[in-house]
Amino acid sequence: MRHDPALTAAGLLALTGGPANITSVTHCMTRLRLTVADPAAVDGAGLRAAAGVLGVVEDGAAWQIVLGPGVVGEVTAQFEAAVARGRVEAGPAPAAAPALAATPAPGTYPAPGPAPAPAPAEPSALDPAAVHPAAASTAAPETGLPTEPVRLGRGRRGASPLQRALRRVAAVFVPLIPALIGCGILAGLNGLLLNAHWLPWLTPALTAVASGFMALIAVFVGYNAAKEFGGTPVLGGAVAAVVVYPGVAKVTAFGTQLAPGQGGVLGALAAALLATRVEKWCRGRLPGALDVLFTPTVTVLVSGLATLYGLMYAAGAVATAIGAGADRLLSTAGPFAGLVLGGLFLPLVMLGLHQALIPIHTTLIEQQGYTVLLPLLAMAGAGQVGGALAVYVRLRHDTGLRTTIRSALPAGLLGVGEPLIYGVSLPLGRPFVTACAGGAAGGAFVGFFATLGTKVGATAIGPSGWALFPLLTGNRGPGAAVAVYAGGLLTGYAVGFAATYLFGLARRPDVAEAA
Repeated sequence: MRHDPALTAAGLLALTGGPANITSVTHCMTRLRLTVADPAAVDGAGLRAAAGVLGVVEDGAAWQIVLGPGVVGEVTAQFEAAVARGRVEAGPAPAAAPALAATPAPGTYPAPGPAPAPAPAEPSALDPAAVHPAAASTAAPETGLPTEPVRLGRGRRGASPLQRALRRVAAVFVPLIPALIGCGILAGLNGLLLNAHWLPWLTPALTAVASGFMALIAVFVGYNAAKEFGGTPVLGGAVAAVVVYPGVAKVTAFGTQLAPGQGGVLGALAAALLATRVEKWCRGRLPGALDVLFTPTVTVLVSGLATLYGLMYAAGAVATAIGAGADRLLSTAGPFAGLVLGGLFLPLVMLGLHQALIPIHTTLIEQQGYTVLLPLLAMAGAGQVGGALAVYVRLRHDTGLRTTIRSALPAGLLGVGEPLIYGVSLPLGRPFVTACAGGAAGGAFVGFFATLGTKVGATAIGPSGWALFPLLTGNRGPGAAVAVYAGGLLTGYAVGFAATYLFGLARRPDVAEAA
């Protein structure tokens, strides 16, 4: 029986310290992403053991709870509603709590002052065992996925500054993924119609619909960056809008005439970060009456001029280097690059750092119309699928694990790897390594053809596996790109299966099953 998203959300809220402990809520394709005021109030072991939770990644105040595609959206909506209800029931914050300067954006909650003593609550709403009656079992009945703890987080002391920085940058781009997917699919469909000379009356409209978001993506990046790093979101968006404003073509910096969009999302990110710093500096020095007038003005003026006369030029140089570097890497060392990228991507997914690559993908899409890195990275999912199939074949008498694989395999084929990672390969250990070997082989296959001159790219980011086929294109057209990508997937499946079957489990199946 499928768990009610409302009950699941209530259980997760109790395990994360209650409404007073939640400062922000968001989600990506598979993960509920939370920021908490007091990490010590979070019951990490309880989260990992909760039914339906595939894994937990902790990084101090930031927590990622892996729930899987589809489910995460439903649970997040209920989680936000439960937080809002809890704050209303708790009443106004204590007088000592600082007043808010502005109404928080949806999904973001002000850090509270000292929380009042919690009122007695119904067990069905707050008791994890009552909310998740299957939490003590080894598998959730509705998914067949294991609920044993998967310990990945390293806690406040274990996370490096680089990890924290990458996760914060990822948080800027993760909310943009649905629009990138939708517009990318429409762009691919429009390309097919243009190449086939079909529906000429429709293609101009599709071009406008598919390209509008990408033309203004810098504004969204600036808005999200300011929000993530503690500034006023609309000021971040206003400064980032300078990057795509057509009038910048009349501005000359370092003896070079600027072009609208120069620097792309990297320039927008840098502009918003600078705006946040300027805004904080102003707010700490101006009295309230002057703050209202001068802080926004100084923030936009200083950050806007710095963007025009420095950041756009520098970010443009970096973006150009990224595009040239990707092309040179694949043309000269394609198999090696594919092997490394395909082999190391699963660990990035496991640590929740894979979203930090979104700025690079987006930069390549802005420059070339597609990202050549995503098809290489997608091979990691193929190795994971092959490894899971090998486990399914080898452990014929382990009905619980086979049920888990059957439940998670469709998502894995569509490029959503967390159910197989947290439900199969990571708990078993060695199959995770052999799945990485399969991804490396598939990446090397795609990279080999790139060296021969056939590049495979994706017009958008987000999907992977079979779901990436509608987004494929390349320098020799969609047909060649689809053929090479399919060959890479088959290679990843085969090597992942063989490596796991031969080396990923105990030599004798009965020994592995007994373990």
